[in-house]
Amino acid sequence: MFGRLRAWTRRHSKLVDALTVSPVALLSLITIEAFTVSGSAGAKHAGVPGLLLVSAALIVPLVWRRDHPREVFAVVATVSFVQWLLDIIMLPANIAVLVALYGVASRCTLRWALAAGAVAELGLLLAMLRWSPDAWGSWTSSSAFIVAVWIAGIYANTRRRYVDSLVERAERAERERDQQARIAAAAERARIARELHDVVAHNVSVMVVQADGAGYALDSDPEQARRALQAISATGRQALAEMRRLVGVLRQDAGSPREEYAPQPGVAQLGDLVKQVRDSGLPTEFTVSGTARALPEGEQLAVYRIVQEALTNALKHGGPGTRAWVELTYGRGDIELRISDDGRGAAAPRLVGGHGLIGMRERAAMYGGSVEAAPRPGGGFRVVVRIPIAMAA
Repeated sequence: MFGRLRAWTRRHSKLVDALTVSPVALLSLITIEAFTVSGSAGAKHAGVPGLLLVSAALIVPLVWRRDHPREVFAVVATVSFVQWLLDIIMLPANIAVLVALYGVASRCTLRWALAAGAVAELGLLLAMLRWSPDAWGSWTSSSAFIVAVWIAGIYANTRRRYVDSLVERAERAERERDQQARIAAAAERARIARELHDVVAHNVSVMVVQADGAGYALDSDPEQARRALQAISATGRQALAEMRRLVGVLRQDAGSPREEYAPQPGVAQLGDLVKQVRDSGLPTEFTVSGTARALPEGEQLAVYRIVQEALTNALKHGGPGTRAWVELTYGRGDIELRISDDGRGAAAPRLVGGHGLIGMRERAAMYGGSVEAAPRPGGGFRVVVRIPIAMAA
């Protein structure tokens, strides 16, 4: 119930702010005529229309105090000062000064809160000097209201910042928990992949030995050759069964069945990758130069994964306000990738056990390429990859 109420108030903040100041507006309407009779000379001269205009100028800006607290306080303080210059005695609408002061103290920095508090105290002193017989005594006692409102605003500001920090920490902890779960799952899949390699290598070795034996015994001992071929068949079936079982485990949590049969990404999908990175909060520019060349699917996949890893590192370690650039250049005999950013990645602490750069170097080395990764002059990080262009199959 309270959650729905808070959501409603956030969606209709202007209406809520107008309702909160409506009692002051109603009080001003009810008592406005009394100030023209018993008020100061300026109030009598302004009459009811003039006092209504002053009251409206003080109250109406409060509707925008949530979004523009400093501007609203400046307007209310200026109207109050003009009111003092015209010798119009303080009205119920002057409570707007306290409301605007609370808005500044609860939503702005301490420097602005101190400035607003000083302006409010100065305005109160000027009013007491003009309209109170005991100016200093009245100013001292009335200052308690200003100080109380100011302290309440500072407390609300501190409380809101504290709650925001708790929410941010909870969200960060949840993201880190999910990330650790994904890392553990990836490590387990890597272990299973090693087991798959061992199983396939062992069974293929047995099949080769059996095939060699069958070849030698084919003429001299057909029965032994037949048994060898049967062993090859059984070993092959066993290897296929193990491969299906292990690959099935590797494909768990890899996406929907439709994604399992999707082709591997390549150079043509780099634009989509950059768009995903932009949507994740890292402004990225992607440029291609040179004459496009046909590349084998494996080499295209290596290029895609290298760009993906480099942009992921920039997103994780670059910090707020980071931008990134991806440049793909087709040369005569090779392609060059430049992935750079202007963040703090070079100075950011690295996670123990990270293998991003190692993986990029291994992918490039598969096709005779090289990877250079170093901080950029002036800040940021840069990865330069050169891979020879192989003949597409």
